[in-house]
Amino acid sequence: MSLGDFRDNQVPDGWRTEALNTIRQCRNLDWLILTKRPQNILKMLPPDWGTQGWSHVWLGATVENMVEARRRIPILLRVPARVHWLSVAPLLEPLDLRPWLGRGIDWIVVGGETGAKDARYMEPNWARDLRDQCRDTGAALFLKQMWKRQPIPADLMVREYPVL
Repeated sequence: MSLGDFRDNQVPDGWRTEALNTIRQCRNLDWLILTKRPQNILKMLPPDWGTQGWSHVWLGATVENMVEARRRIPILLRVPARVHWLSVAPLLEPLDLRPWLGRGIDWIVVGGETGAKDARYMEPNWARDLRDQCRDTGAALFLKQMWKRQPIPADLMVREYPVL
């Protein structure tokens, strides 16, 4: 579901149940489940999720600005998971994620907006600041792309994964 939201209220429950059954059975894969709706995660968890979550499922939330970071991250962290991660894409403004990095948030994936011809600008220094925040807190960072497919500067070519 690369272009959808697993926790969207419009997703049929039957589809979600079928997908969770597949995820439950495929424990040899790490599943990265991302949402803009972390408030829906708890009510949509399977009964056997347990107090630590499934060990092969990483739960993430999209946070494109500080308003959404303050709103979504605390909700995400209420749900047990082996890895909690953030998709900071598109990065639309400077973010201070230090309150959560290394304190529940294990990994952030950063990217600029690329698809639309009127894509919003991502300042490289915003990504540098996130890189430094991750280094200071022990969280991992993966910079996937810059704004409008600009080349990634050498100092931002960071492709880390959380240490499990």
